[in-house]
Amino acid sequence: MSCAKYEFSDALLCHDDELEGRRIAFILYLVPPWDASLGGTLDLFSVDEHFQPKQIVKSLIPSWNTLVFFEVSPVSFHQVSEVLSEEKSRLSISGWFHGPSLTRPPTYFEPLIARSPHIPQDHEILYDWINPTYLDMEYQAQIQEEFEESSEILLKEFLQPEKFAEVCEALERGHVEWSSRGPPNKRFYEKAEQSQLPDILRDCMALFHSEAMFLLLSNFTGLKLHFLAPSEDEPEDKKERDGASAAENTEEGTSHSSSEPENSRGATSDSSLQSDGPTDPEEDEAKKESSVPTCQGELRHWKTGHYTLIHDNSKTEFALDLLLYCGCEGWKPEYGGFTSYIAKGEDEELLTVNPENNSLALVYRDRETLKFVKHINHRSLEQKKSFPNRTGFWDFSFVYYE
Repeated sequence: MSCAKYEFSDALLCHDDELEGRRIAFILYLVPPWDASLGGTLDLFSVDEHFQPKQIVKSLIPSWNTLVFFEVSPVSFHQVSEVLSEEKSRLSISGWFHGPSLTRPPTYFEPLIARSPHIPQDHEILYDWINPTYLDMEYQAQIQEEFEESSEILLKEFLQPEKFAEVCEALERGHVEWSSRGPPNKRFYEKAEQSQLPDILRDCMALFHSEAMFLLLSNFTGLKLHFLAPSEDEPEDKKERDGASAAENTEEGTSHSSSEPENSRGATSDSSLQSDGPTDPEEDEAKKESSVPTCQGELRHWKTGHYTLIHDNSKTEFALDLLLYCGCEGWKPEYGGFTSYIAKGEDEELLTVNPENNSLALVYRDRETLKFVKHINHRSLEQKKSFPNRTGFWDFSFVYYE
């Protein structure tokens, strides 16, 4: 057993307590006078047909010298809701009684999210949308150099100001259909229904799916995301010729980051860009023969209470993460909502990406790197003082695969 002290904005997100031998969980509350308005409730979840948590069905308010206990099982999902009191602390002693483990159902694996190759799109889309600074070839070469050094980069003022303003206006206008994404032991945020998006938001999604963007990202990162992008194993002079022809064929330039990387370690567990992919020779050969660059993406809304978690069956692979943030003026790190990268099996962060308006974050991760979005706490409601009609922020989140 151990003692836990929860103070303002502290929470314990959805989990089931299942570890070898745990059979009964217990909590002894040592709290001052407490009610539901102070948060800190013990919330119990129902489960779906896959034994995944579904929704809160019971909330227990902590009370002095009260003992709560429950059976630890494959369906014992629970959480401690965020403490909302700035004066009172939620103190408790908790632990487990151990015994023979229960038989667990087979591990449930979620259906894979569909990936798609690029959408054929004229290069003019880049000139319509992207800050011209980032369409200059010399700047692109500088970006690639920085990116290959650290595996990550932040490109500020990425979209043209008028386009970015239109995107933000469409998001704030509220004509977007949002659906909640779960289950809560893995994630909780809102995702836009793409078929119902206003035209400007649909066009922005199309930008990130476009062939021109795949090639531009190749130029930014050195990754093989387009057939015109030079390969790592090609001679330098051929790379230069291909790079030039890529620009000529698409009339696009490339660009320089207007900000230094926040953390030069990047988000690969060995701190180096591994754009040549897996080290297994047969897998490498198969990849060269059959791989077509693909991506998946969504428009997300983040507000108080939202988060993602690292879970046991996270599939990790080589990938390029892209995030474009909207509506986060005045957002502070203490609110949460930042994306954190860690090495598998380690607690130390490799990299933190904070929400920043009209900034494009690119992060390359390997098979030993995991990520999560930090729980957004009630401090984030301070945003309403400056923006009364604003609830949280939005991001365009894409993942690209060579």
